[in-house]
Amino acid sequence: MTSLEIRKSFLDFFKSKSHRIVSSFPVVPHNDPTLLFTNAGMNQFKDVFLGTGSRDYKRAANTQKCIRVSGKHNDLEEVGIDTYHHTFFEMLGNWSFGDYYKKEAIQWAWELLTEVWKLDPKRLYATVYRTDDEAYEIWKDYLPEDRIQRFDEKDNFWEMGATGPCGPCSEIHYDRTSDFSGASLVNADSPDVVEIWNLVFIQFNRNENGELEPLAQKFVDTGMGFERVCAILQNVKSNYDTDIFLPLLGEIQRLTGVIYTTSLDKQTDIAMRVIADHIRALSFAIADGVSPGNEGRNYVIRRILRRASRYARNLGIKEPMLYKLVPVLVRTMGDYFTELKQNQQLIQKVIYNEEVGFLHTMERGLEKIEEIISHIVKENKEKIISGQDAFLLYDTFGFPLDLTELIARERGLNVDTEEFDKKMQEQKERSRASQKNTSTQVKLPIIDETSEFTGYDLTTASSQAKVVFVKDNLIVLDKTPFYAESGGQLSDIGVLFIGSNSFSIVDVQKNGNAIFHISDTDFTDVKVGDNVMTIIDMERRKSMARNHTATHLLHEALCSALGEHVKQAGSLVSPNYLRFDFNHFEKISLEDLKSIENTVNTLILLQQDVKTETLSIEEAKKNTKAKMFFGDKYGDLVRTVSIGDFSVELCGGTHVKNTSEICMFKIISEASVAAGIRRIEAVTGKQAFEYVKKLEEKHQEKDNVIADLSNKIRSLEKEIEKINIANLQKNTDQLIDNAITIGNTSVLIKQMQLTNLDQLRTTAEKVRESFAKNGICLIISVIDDKVQLACAVTDDLKDKVPAGKLVGEVAKLFGGGGGGKPHLATAGGKDITKIDSVLETDFYNIVKNMLEK
Repeated sequence: MTSLEIRKSFLDFFKSKSHRIVSSFPVVPHNDPTLLFTNAGMNQFKDVFLGTGSRDYKRAANTQKCIRVSGKHNDLEEVGIDTYHHTFFEMLGNWSFGDYYKKEAIQWAWELLTEVWKLDPKRLYATVYRTDDEAYEIWKDYLPEDRIQRFDEKDNFWEMGATGPCGPCSEIHYDRTSDFSGASLVNADSPDVVEIWNLVFIQFNRNENGELEPLAQKFVDTGMGFERVCAILQNVKSNYDTDIFLPLLGEIQRLTGVIYTTSLDKQTDIAMRVIADHIRALSFAIADGVSPGNEGRNYVIRRILRRASRYARNLGIKEPMLYKLVPVLVRTMGDYFTELKQNQQLIQKVIYNEEVGFLHTMERGLEKIEEIISHIVKENKEKIISGQDAFLLYDTFGFPLDLTELIARERGLNVDTEEFDKKMQEQKERSRASQKNTSTQVKLPIIDETSEFTGYDLTTASSQAKVVFVKDNLIVLDKTPFYAESGGQLSDIGVLFIGSNSFSIVDVQKNGNAIFHISDTDFTDVKVGDNVMTIIDMERRKSMARNHTATHLLHEALCSALGEHVKQAGSLVSPNYLRFDFNHFEKISLEDLKSIENTVNTLILLQQDVKTETLSIEEAKKNTKAKMFFGDKYGDLVRTVSIGDFSVELCGGTHVKNTSEICMFKIISEASVAAGIRRIEAVTGKQAFEYVKKLEEKHQEKDNVIADLSNKIRSLEKEIEKINIANLQKNTDQLIDNAITIGNTSVLIKQMQLTNLDQLRTTAEKVRESFAKNGICLIISVIDDKVQLACAVTDDLKDKVPAGKLVGEVAKLFGGGGGGKPHLATAGGKDITKIDSVLETDFYNIVKNMLEK
C-alpha cells in the first residue's frame, strides 16, 4: 500500500464506524498558549476534555500534523540517528466523546490492523496499565496472555498536566524480529519492537491534591504514528525507506552527489535523514504561519533550519539548498495537505532567505568553534565547551545551543549548558531592565456564568448584574452590548448606570462564556440582581467598525496583488488605526501598495453591502472563498461576514453595514516585523482625511522651503557673480603684465581655474578691453574634464588674426574644434595632455605665422 492509500483506508475505516472525519489542526495552536506546536491529535479537542467546549458529534477521526521539538515530547536529538523519530509526523487518531469506550476502541483497532491491513496477529503485543483489568480482559479476546503486558504510570498512564483529565492507556506494539522473540523489547525503545498505536481511556480527573476522581463522561483518545505504520505495511525496516521519504532522499542525492546507503552509522546518511525530516517540519510550519525568528516557536523553526543547513554543509553544500526540496515535498504530500501547494512560493522564499542569512555567519561561526575546540585540545583541558563560549556562538554567530552541542558531540566534547542557561538568563534580565512593563491587564476569575452579547444589533441594553467583584472593579451582566476584546479588535468602552451611580467602563474582556466589564472605580454598593443600563461609546464603535471592515478589504486586496500565499498572521483593530500582519517574503513595492490602496478605495466607492450570517461550521466550510484564520477554534455555529462578492471571512467582530461608511482608506506604513511576516498600518474615515491633510500641509511646507531656498540661491548667485566680475577685473589688470611681445603685438596665453564657460568668455573679453589695441589673448581652463578655450583679439587685429580662426587652429591640437566672431571666439577639446606644449610654444607659433602673412 502507498502512504496515500494507508491514510485513506484509516479514515474510510472510521468513517464506516460513524466517525466524523475532521480536518487536521494547524501545527500552530494559536488559541492555546500552553503549546508551542500541535504535538498530538487530541490538541484540537482539549476544550472538550476540560469541559469548556463541545462538538455536535460524539465520534471523530483524522490525521493530525504534529511537531515535537521541545518539552517532554522532544525528538530532535534522535532524528537521523535512528530511523523512527521525527520532528514532524502525522498522527492517525480516533476519538469518542462520552460514546464508545474500551471495548469498541480495542475491537476496532484490532479489526483495522489484522483484517483491513492484514498484519500478522502473532507480531502484535498489547500493553495495559498495571491496574487496568478491564482492558486486560478485553485484550484476552484477541491475544494470548503472554502477549499482553502490564506497565506502570511511566508507560501506560496518560495525563494532560499536573491536574485535569487523565487515564490509563493501552499500547499496541509490532514485533519485527525474525523469530517472533520481541517480548522483552516491548517499551524498550527498540527498533525491533515499535509502538504503533496508543489507545488512551480518559476516565479520571486529577484534582489539586493529586487524587483521582471519576469523570461523569468518559473519553477515548487514540494516536497512531503514520510514518511507522507505513514502514510496517510497506515491509521496510526504516521510516526513511517508505514512499514518504524516498522522493526527498532521492532529490538530496541529486543535489549533493552523495549516495544514500541506509546506514545507521554513516555520517552522510545521518545528514540526509536529518535534512529529509527537517524540511517537512519547516514547510508545514511556514505554511501554517510560522516564520524563523528569535522568540518562541519562531526560534524553534530557526533552530531546525540552521541545524539542517549545517548538515547540508556536511554533505559539501555551501550555498542555499533546502528550499530546492520543497517542490518534491509538495508533489508527495500537497494533494492531501493543500496548504503546501497554496503556500509553496512563500515556503521556498522564506527558507531561501533564512539560508542566505545564516550562511553569511555560519562560516565565521564554524571557524570560531574550531578555534575554541583547538584551544581545548591544545591546553589538555577538560573536554567541555564553556557556557560562555556557547553563548558567544549563539549571540554573535547565530548558533542555536543544540547546533553547538551537535558539533561538540561529533568531536567528543560536551557543552556546559548550565552556564549557557545562566548567560541567557542574564541577557533576558538585562533586556527586562531596559524596558518598563506598563501592562495593566487584569487577571480574570473563572466563573460558571454566561453573558449574552447583544451588541451586533443594539448599542444600549437594560441588564442585570449577575456577578460583582467589588474591589477588582469587575462586573458580569446577564446581557450586554459591550464588545469584549477578541479577534484583534479592541473592546468597547462606555458607561453603566446602576441606581443613581454611573461607572465608566474602560475595558471589556471575555473569560469562558462570561463577559467582564472593567471599570476605573470599584463597584461599591452594587449587588447581584441590580438593574443596569448600558451605553457604549458609539464614536469608538463606529471607528472600529470602519477599521475592521477595511481590514477584510485589505486582506483580499493583498491576495489579489501579491498572491494567494498571503495569510493573516495577526491584526489590531483600534479606533484610531488598523494593523494587519501577513505572510510575505519581500518588501512590497510602492506600485503594489498604490494598487492595494486603490482596490480598497474602489470598493468603498462602489458602496458594497456588508452582510453577516450565522451558519454551521460545516456549512461555512463549503464556501471555498471563506477565510478561516490562525487555526482558530470555531464552535458548531460560526458567523460569516461577506462584503459584496469580494470577501467572505469567519469573524465575530463588529462591522459597517455598507463600505461607503468607511469613507476613505489610506496606508500609512509597510514594514517587516519578522522573517516572512510583513505589517501594514492604515487609517480610515476621519483619521484618513486628517492624515492626507497633514501630508498636504507637509508638502506645502516643503514647497515653501524649496521656494525660499531657490530665492536665496538666486540672490547668492548674483552676489557671487558680482564678486567674480570684480575679481576678474582685478585679475585681468595683473594678467596683461604677463603678456609677451611678438613684433609690436602683445600676446597673452594663460591657464586658469574657472567653473563655467561664461567666466571663461568674460575673462577673455576683459583682457581684450585692457589691451585697447595690438593685443591677442587665449584663456585655457579645464571644465568637466574637458579643455575649454576662449580667444579675444583687439579690433585693429581682427581682420588679420580673426579670433575664430585662431582658436580653431589651437583647438585642433586638443583634438577638438570651435569658432566664433573675429574679436571673440570659443572652442573645446578632449586631450588635456597637450596643455603644457600649447602654453609653452604651440600657441605663440600659430600667432606668429598668422601675423607674418
